[in-house]
Amino acid sequence: MPVAVSRPISVTLPESPYPHIPLTGELRFDSALPYGVGLAFPPRRPGDDELVWWFGRDLLAEGRRAPAGEGDVLVAPGVGGRVLVTLGSRTDRAVISVPAEPVAEFLADTFAEVPPGTESAHLDLDPGLARLLA
Repeated sequence: MPVAVSRPISVTLPESPYPHIPLTGELRFDSALPYGVGLAFPPRRPGDDELVWWFGRDLLAEGRRAPAGEGDVLVAPGVGGRVLVTLGSRTDRAVISVPAEPVAEFLADTFAEVPPGTESAHLDLDPGLARLLA
């Protein structure tokens, strides 16, 4: 059974018109998907779906200390004990400022569940292979 690690977080959008208004988010990890982490936001209105961005666990870990990533997700240290996660493309993007301490605690929990270098042992490829071969 996969182990889920989650941590609620309060984030801000420093490049938005309201940079100091906190938003509720959640960091997620599932040992069945051991290479990734999710950054989730609740639905804005009833009937909407939650918004979840999945990206590399290593990217989040590396980006806490130095700028990391390319493409749709970039992670970099911010000022005042923050981590900046940039999501999007060259034309549309959101910069999300996350407190560094909960990110570090979340990553420690994920690495306790699935230590670095053991991710492949946690993948269950049989169901996917069975569908491909059927």
